[in-house]
Amino acid sequence: MTEAGTTASVPEPVAGREPDELALAAEFDRPDREDWRKLVAGVLRKTGALPEGFTGPPESLLTSTTYDGIAVQPLYTAEDTEDTEDTVPPAGFPGLPPFVRGTRPEGAMRTGWDVRALHLDPDPAATNRAALADLAGGVRSLWLRVGAGALPPDALGDALHEVYVELAPVVLDAGADQPAAAEALLAVFAERGIPDSEVVGNVGADPIGLRARTGQATGGADAAAAAALAADLAGRYPNLRTMVVDALPYHEAGGADTQELGAAIATGVAYLRALTGAGLAVDDAAARLEFRLAATADQFLTIAKLRAARRLWARVTEVAGVSPAARGMRQHAVTSPAMLTRRDPWVNLLRGCVAGFAAGVGGADAVTVLPFDGAIGLPDAFSRRIARNTQAILLEESKLAGVIDPAGGSWYVERLTDEVARAAWREFTAIERDGGIEAVLESGTLAGRLAETWAARERRLATRADAITGVSEFPLLDEKPVRRPPLPPAVRAGGGLPRVRYAQEYERLRDRADAHLAAHGTRPRIFLATLGPVAAHTARATFAANLFTAGGVEPVNPGAGGSAEEVAAAFRDSGARIACLCGTDTAYREQGATVVDALRAAGAEAVYLAGKPADDLPAGLRFVHAGCDALAVLRETLDTLGVAP
Repeated sequence: MTEAGTTASVPEPVAGREPDELALAAEFDRPDREDWRKLVAGVLRKTGALPEGFTGPPESLLTSTTYDGIAVQPLYTAEDTEDTEDTVPPAGFPGLPPFVRGTRPEGAMRTGWDVRALHLDPDPAATNRAALADLAGGVRSLWLRVGAGALPPDALGDALHEVYVELAPVVLDAGADQPAAAEALLAVFAERGIPDSEVVGNVGADPIGLRARTGQATGGADAAAAAALAADLAGRYPNLRTMVVDALPYHEAGGADTQELGAAIATGVAYLRALTGAGLAVDDAAARLEFRLAATADQFLTIAKLRAARRLWARVTEVAGVSPAARGMRQHAVTSPAMLTRRDPWVNLLRGCVAGFAAGVGGADAVTVLPFDGAIGLPDAFSRRIARNTQAILLEESKLAGVIDPAGGSWYVERLTDEVARAAWREFTAIERDGGIEAVLESGTLAGRLAETWAARERRLATRADAITGVSEFPLLDEKPVRRPPLPPAVRAGGGLPRVRYAQEYERLRDRADAHLAAHGTRPRIFLATLGPVAAHTARATFAANLFTAGGVEPVNPGAGGSAEEVAAAFRDSGARIACLCGTDTAYREQGATVVDALRAAGAEAVYLAGKPADDLPAGLRFVHAGCDALAVLRETLDTLGVAP
């Protein structure tokens, strides 16, 4: 019956179908994979992407491989999840082991995730103003950088003035100054008369992360000392977490997602051993930990990584004897510092939104969206506001937390979660075989594996197979630089694993070109020797302009091309010293040699051609094409033009 009291209409049964089958699909045949493959092959054949005589499955030509070695297929069906687990269902149920679908049965439906803001300013007054503004704008917890070169531990009370620390948890990131910072934070609670049972937050001990970041553990901040402090605090402050497993150093060294996870799980195991060795029961030891993981603009890998991480930790804690209810992983997801750009930083707004979305969908307990200007210097009030409002939109307007594990059941996500978990487990067990996380940091074996991944990533960045919008693709040559105060020394310090950003090599080239502009009043230029009408050369001219602009080289496009003499005259008028031919393959064969000779006679010091090398092209040309090493081309171009490194 309907609400009006009338009988609801019931669809008539369809011949050959059960009554409960979807009536809307009743008139359609059920497709199978072979039908789809034929359609794929037809499209690939029309585009020329299917080689003659190719006998493999056509979808293999559309398969991509992650830096973890995982093959991402163009289509997933229920068949792809049939072999994803040996004995235990890979997803399970929300709130139950293996916690793939989250650690709470209700998910984040009632409260959303914890919106956490990072504060780096060493000035306690500035930090206090920013923290109060964040909390008033929807932030729920504060992540404070404390210690040498950052906020002084003895200024923590001033930085937290008027902050209700019992309601807005504070997470410390104090490095070697962690004991002093922990003491200062607890003093704030004591001064305000807050009962020990209501003390919340995380004092942030992470000696292994400190070693990964700096290359050494100092000030007594080793695992045993940190565990002893944690054990001492656990009995008095039952709701206070004491240790962080920070996996960002492995991500920021250029590592793959599974390398980050393997190192994180190995660190968690090391901390479990230290905490139980200090006298804590294994359940209490697991409750002291929070894991910090990177969220990137690759939304599906981020979702799968967070889900896989919970599955891995549930397995480790099961073996360690942790009770089922205590096996859940507390996750803090941070939008990737490595993906932030200094050039065209406004695009970071979009990266942060996608990464924050993925972190929420992936089930992170706390999420930090880094401000878009975080790679430039200390964020300002505007960038901080946009960062927190990004999460407000995801939570309040998009209702993203209104569904428990929204990606669960997706054949792609479930398969990817399983493959990430298995690859990360192999990385974790390799670390354990080599003596554990501290041993592989000491020996450099982990650094070597991370360097191999970074080298592979560098190759794809150089060829623009991994595009960086606004930097390597669609750069804005005349963008107005964004200026910010420099980051404090504690943030910039190195000494351990390298800290890289994906855009850094392109930005170094842009810096060279900008310095040339400042010194000489003009940018380095390249003349686009366009052959034929606009319709004939525009595709390759646009490609070449995009590539050279990525290095700060100004392209000069004269429009429709004429005779060789006219092209040479336009080159002389442009003030450029090098040129790039842009046209069709036919135009290259018919006009190329004549135009190249005319350009060289007009003074061109080097001539590029937008296209791949061929036997019937003039000798002595340089080539730019899809898949070429754009960074090498740009360095060569700037060197030819005498632009100082």
